[in-house]
Amino acid sequence: MSMFSRVFGKPKQENNALTTLDKLNETLEMLEKKEKVLLKKAAAEIEKAKEYTKGKNKRAAIQCLKRKRLYEQQIEQLGNFQLRIHDQMIMLEGAKATTETVDALRSGAATMKAMQKAVNIDDVDKTMDEINEQTENMKQIQEALSTPIGAAADFDEDELEAELEELEGAELEEQLLQPATTAPAASVYVPAGRQPSRPVPAKQTAPEEDELAALQAEMAL
Repeated sequence: MSMFSRVFGKPKQENNALTTLDKLNETLEMLEKKEKVLLKKAAAEIEKAKEYTKGKNKRAAIQCLKRKRLYEQQIEQLGNFQLRIHDQMIMLEGAKATTETVDALRSGAATMKAMQKAVNIDDVDKTMDEINEQTENMKQIQEALSTPIGAAADFDEDELEAELEELEGAELEEQLLQPATTAPAASVYVPAGRQPSRPVPAKQTAPEEDELAALQAEMAL
């Protein structure tokens, strides 16, 4: 069976099933119509029998009841026919659904098989190896780009860490020496083992400079 037939099923067989279902529906409708007609006739015979009974015509009333019995037998027979048609329709619809399901599963299996043929396990392994190799190459490139070069490559990380600790210690010590009422002055880095001989005087403000100049002028007189 070709791939086209597996994908789209069997059109001829499906059309036959649909045609049969349509025929069964038409037959069922015809039987239902006949049943309604017979029910009306049976009801009419009952009314006639009542009229004949009122007119004391017993023989005619009995004939009406006989015809009513015949109609009822036909109605019962039509009911059995309808039941058989219903059963046939249910079985046919179930078989149609089963066939369509099997065709769909067969089509899916064929498609899966074709896809597996198109993808070779060796090709998959080769592709994964290429991906892993490219990933490893990218990692090496990134590591090479992040490695320090030139003068920065000669810096000792341990020495830089020690210098940073000295800076932090000096700043903490200066903060502790500042009076509680004044704001801490900006810290000045002093290498370890060396302390300033005298405190650096604070920069004079403009009013202080004016007062100093006036004092020097008076002393000159």
